[in-house]
Formats: sequence, C-alpha cells, structure tokens
Amino acid sequence: MFVGHETIAFALVALAAVRYGLGRKRALALGVAAGCFAAVPDVDMAYAPLGLLTVQSADALAAANAFWGASTEVHRAVTHSLVVAPFAAAVFALTAARRRRERALAGLGALALSVGTLAVSGVLAGAVMALYVLAGIAVALVAASRLELGSRALAATALVGLLTHPFGDLLTGTPPDFLYPLPWHLLAARPAPFADPTLDLLAAFALELACLWAGVYAYHRVSGAPIREHLHGRAAAGAAYALAALVITPPTLDVSYHFVFSVVAVGTVGVVEPTNRRLPDLPSAAVTGLAAVTVAGVGYTLAYLLL
Repeated sequence: MFVGHETIAFALVALAAVRYGLGRKRALALGVAAGCFAAVPDVDMAYAPLGLLTVQSADALAAANAFWGASTEVHRAVTHSLVVAPFAAAVFALTAARRRRERALAGLGALALSVGTLAVSGVLAGAVMALYVLAGIAVALVAASRLELGSRALAATALVGLLTHPFGDLLTGTPPDFLYPLPWHLLAARPAPFADPTLDLLAAFALELACLWAGVYAYHRVSGAPIREHLHGRAAAGAAYALAALVITPPTLDVSYHFVFSVVAVGTVGVVEPTNRRLPDLPSAAVTGLAAVTVAGVGYTLAYLLL
C-alpha cells in the first residue's frame, strides 16, 4: 500500500476542512499537504535497494525477494511509530516558522530524534530517522512556500498524515512498530481475516482501492467537479480480467507480483482516448483507470470464489 496512504490522508483533511467552513482552495491545499506528509514514513524503503547487491543471479523473483527482505530491516519501525509522530510533526511545522527561535527549536528537535534513535536502535535506524526528518522538513518547507500554510496548519496536516499511515499497513507484511521506542507491541503478527491467503491479499487490495476512491471522492466533492464527467464506459473492459483466475497462480501476500502488476496494467484503459489528442485528460485517465482496476479486482475475486 503506497498510494493509498496519501489519498486517505488527503480525503480526511480536505473533507474536514470543507465541513468546518474553509474555502475550496484552502481545503485542497491542506489535503495535499496531509497527503504529502503521509508519504514521508515510507522513506525507510530507501535501504531496500541495497538488498539487490546480495543477488547472485538474474532471476527476477530472487531480486524481488532480496529487495523486500532488505526492506524488513528497518521498514515500518522508527518511521511508523505513533509515539514519534507527534514530535516529528512539531519539528516539521516549526522548521517553516517565521521566528528564528522556533526554527532553532526545530533543529534541536530534529537532532534529538536522530541521535536518540541512533542511541536506542543503532546506526541503521538512526540513519533512517535522519532521512525521515529531512523528508518531512522538505515537505513542510515546500508546503509553506507553495501552498501558503502556516506552522499550525503544517503541524495539523503532518500529524494526520503521520498517524494515519501505519494503519494502512495492517493487512500487508510485517505489522508496524506502533509504539517504538517503547518495549510494547500492539500486534505481534499481521491480521489474517481469512483462512485462504489469496483472500487475505484481495482484502488488502480492496483496502487500497477504497483509500484511492476516498481520495477521488474528496477531490471532486471539494472542487465541485462531478465524477461522472471523468468516468468513461471503457472502464467496463476491466471485467475481462476475471479470466485471469483461470490462468495465473493464485496470488498471496508473499507472492503477489504477477497479480499486482497485471491488474494495475488494466488501468491503462484510462489513458486510451477515442480522440486525436496527443495527451489524455489526466482526471479522466485517473478516474477511468481506477474504475477499470476496481472492476478487474471485483471480477477476479468473483471468478476465484466460483472456481
């Protein structure tokens, strides 16, 4: 789950902003900031490519396993902590403050997070925390200059983005270390709602789609543009993907590449424009492509259950 983190944070903040009387432009700016902050915890994946250095063959599956295996060294730990998130949000927001004293305090906070993690969890975790802090500061500075958000707005949007992110990872892979650096763990293992591992994967896929649709709905609700204008009938072509249940190995969370890449590829129908325009209409491509992938996912699930 990568994109869903950003869209659900965007949806929550943008819809709440409109609900409490803020204008459309302001609500969208706050939502975009929250979505960008929600992407920050996954900077811990920067370590994962180093796993490719251990691959001794050209086998694609071996490379993928090495990549994800390396990612588990630090992924969903220091950057996914609900304990760290409030402090990090404060540091990010103060970085963009006007007063020099507040910016200095942000610098001290950033140093404390990095050095503290280094002392508690070692060099690798400390380096990941430093990267996490730098990424969050970069988002805050861009949001302050481009979206014209003040420190309070940055603190609020950063907090929403950082706190919602870990919950989107509950159904995929190793559970986040919600309470780091405390010695307690909310979950010892990933929840498995079904006895069938393929259904567990499809449940995680459905959660991702739901988050994406929440973002699409929020954008159109706040901007006032009807979704129907961007949804085209060619999305129904995704139903043909149900036939994949007959030919591909049932995917699981451990081996899902063949399913994920093929079902996402169905979304390219959104880019196909029945006109002579060189470039597709991006909103229509996104909504129609997402609808096609959703139809494909539903079709595959029904076919899998009936087989």
